Amino acid sequence: MTDTARRIVGLIATELSARPEQVAAAVALLDEGSTVPFIARYRKEATGGLDDTQLRTLDERLRYLREMEERRAAILKSIEEQGKLTPELQTQIATADTKTRLEDLYLPYKPKRRTKAMIAREAGLEPLADLLLNDPTHDPETSAAPYVDAEKGVADTKAAQDGARAILVERMGENAELLGFLRGYCQEHGRIVSTVVEGKAEEGAKFSDYFDKAEPLANLPSHRALALFRGRAGGILDLAMKVGEDPAPGQQHPCEAAIANRFGIQDRGRPADRWLLDTCRWAWRTKIALHLELDLMGTVRDRAEDEAIAVFGRNLKGLLLAPPAGQRATLGLDPGIRTGVKVAVVDATGKLLETTTIYPHEPRRDWVGSVATLAALAGRHNVGLIAIGNGTASRETDKLAADVMAQFPQLKLTKIMVSEAGASVYSASEVAAKEFPNLDVSLRGAVSIARRLQDPLAELVKIDPKSIGVGQYQHDVSPTKLARTLDAVVEDCVNGVGVDLNTASVPLLARVSGLSDSIARNIVDYRDAHGAFRNRRQLLDVSRLGPKAFEQAAGFLRIRDGDTALDGSAVHPESYTVVERILAKTGRTLATLIGDVPFLRSLDPADYADDRFGIPTVEDILKELEKPGRDPRPEFKTAAFKDGVEELKDLQPGMVLEGVVTNVTAFGAFVDVGVHQDGLVHISQLAGKFVKDPHAVVTAGDIVKVKVLEVDLKRRRVALTMRLEEQAARPAGNGPRQEDARPGNRPGNRNDNRGLSGSRPQGAPGNGYKGGDRDGKPGGGPRPHQGGGKAQESRGGSFGNAFGGALADAFARARKDK
Repeated sequence: MTDTARRIVGLIATELSARPEQVAAAVALLDEGSTVPFIARYRKEATGGLDDTQLRTLDERLRYLREMEERRAAILKSIEEQGKLTPELQTQIATADTKTRLEDLYLPYKPKRRTKAMIAREAGLEPLADLLLNDPTHDPETSAAPYVDAEKGVADTKAAQDGARAILVERMGENAELLGFLRGYCQEHGRIVSTVVEGKAEEGAKFSDYFDKAEPLANLPSHRALALFRGRAGGILDLAMKVGEDPAPGQQHPCEAAIANRFGIQDRGRPADRWLLDTCRWAWRTKIALHLELDLMGTVRDRAEDEAIAVFGRNLKGLLLAPPAGQRATLGLDPGIRTGVKVAVVDATGKLLETTTIYPHEPRRDWVGSVATLAALAGRHNVGLIAIGNGTASRETDKLAADVMAQFPQLKLTKIMVSEAGASVYSASEVAAKEFPNLDVSLRGAVSIARRLQDPLAELVKIDPKSIGVGQYQHDVSPTKLARTLDAVVEDCVNGVGVDLNTASVPLLARVSGLSDSIARNIVDYRDAHGAFRNRRQLLDVSRLGPKAFEQAAGFLRIRDGDTALDGSAVHPESYTVVERILAKTGRTLATLIGDVPFLRSLDPADYADDRFGIPTVEDILKELEKPGRDPRPEFKTAAFKDGVEELKDLQPGMVLEGVVTNVTAFGAFVDVGVHQDGLVHISQLAGKFVKDPHAVVTAGDIVKVKVLEVDLKRRRVALTMRLEEQAARPAGNGPRQEDARPGNRPGNRNDNRGLSGSRPQGAPGNGYKGGDRDGKPGGGPRPHQGGGKAQESRGGSFGNAFGGALADAFARARKDK
């Protein structure tokens, strides 16, 4: 291991509170091409049990630190080629611990276009600058006289002094230690000041709360930071950094004083003292402040992006790991009004059996015929579940399904409202086109709705995670960072659950550790040509699936009713010998061993460990044998929406309802109670105790009980509380503002305007399918056990007294940011 590699390992080990050998082993495995899920599950001995969260952090930090090492090498090479690399500078660069520190050190040597300081040096003015700085007893005017030289462009003593000042300003602005100190000071004491661009007040009314606003840099919430940057990007707001208050006449700004102190400048009445202090002021105002403003604005944005992406990732994980309804024939309904309700029937494995379109609503109003059609389809295909998309006409279509159930009780149907978020994206995708080349695009959505009830994870992996619509400000963050995080979430979820090798689609297989899109396609082609896989070893016969891919993937692929029960479990083929050793020592058969929980728990893992498979692996094997291939997702449940509560006007304060958490944001959670409009449970109403992070209380897809606090029909807003046993406390004063509730367009909307003018808060999950309404009416809210869907509408104005100033301010700001 090189010194650089050793340094990286040591730093990451410190950050993770792990041993260097653990980190070194994980780094080696990652470099060999192993995935995080594989390392976390099957290489515990090597890494000392680092879990997937630690490994994800390790992977991110490894990427950052290696990029920094590449930059460090490039900087050293550049300075050395200039002949300016001193031992002291080399040491400083070698020990720099952040990219920012590296760039500060490189700043004086970074190739740049001709500056005033360069021109002044060429005119021979650097000795004058040094003279005045080192000996302020010299008078600037008198000292500048010998440097006047028209041929060199120094017309008079003022020009000579300006040139000397430019040299000192550049020197001050490129001092790494000074920049580091001032950066820290500004981070602690600085504010972002926003003002409206002249003439943009009317156009940017949604940002009016920021027309004259100052926010501390140190604790600016991510959602407000992204709102500010969005306003600037839209040409509505000007942003600037301000540090402290403007000094009184005759006093120095703290940052100017820091510059003076760094260079030993004091006002002791000497001839050059005032000139030098003016130089410090000039350095701060024209160079350093601007440099740090760009730097710190970038830091604020990066931090805000990271927080927003983390929220998206947590919500996506909750949605992907929602309970599956299981392998039951399902009838999917994609509601619509004028265009009809699209119907698709899939069998227990998700195979499409039949499609049609019915017209129970306006203008045809063929209710009787629609009931008959659905009943006939359900009877013909032995349907057990009806999945109803949560968009336009969802409650009307829900009534239709209820009518079918009432008229034909012998069918024993169960109806569930599910999120159709992203269904339109899937319908028009290349994946859907390959899967259903001869099926109308509109009908593909009904298939997706049915399948996502059976297994949300298997269906949602076919959709770009960004289109599922459970993020905050997803259009305002780095697409690269967002995609990397969401891909990691999907990878962890898929491999954590496991994949049925004989039924999985190409998109689902492609998310399995070690498999690519092309290999996944080859697996399906092999399956189509040779029939179902009987054992995992057959994978090695698949084109381009070599030993390495097999090692990474095999443990996460399940074969039900194959040649051996172990192939249906999470036990990796490489460790089947451990199971054989257990069978030999206990005298049991595999059939009698599997599921015998008391016996398995009586075994000592140490008795079956060896040099290759240690105690952690044996412990995992014994747990897996208790219930092979167990699904880690919770039991399937549905929210029971209250009969007669179908629209906002049906809600009354004090009602206790059951609902589904559709999205969790930094300021609370949105809950669907079945009225086409999600209600907001403010963070202060999530529990009877202080809640710092809403994700610690609820997750997207959770079924919760809530009480209605207030309903604003005009602005279509609902305030809810989960504190059912007490009167909701009213926040004092103007509590935290929650701009996340600002409306935004749905992901997948063809008229996407980056979340600023739709009817949904940017922090809420998008429907993604109807983009408002294909039939010209507002879309319905979500009712899925999986979460997702439409969220609380947030228009401005007062909101009553339930939350006092805090919530009223939240909705007012939401309106202005809309």
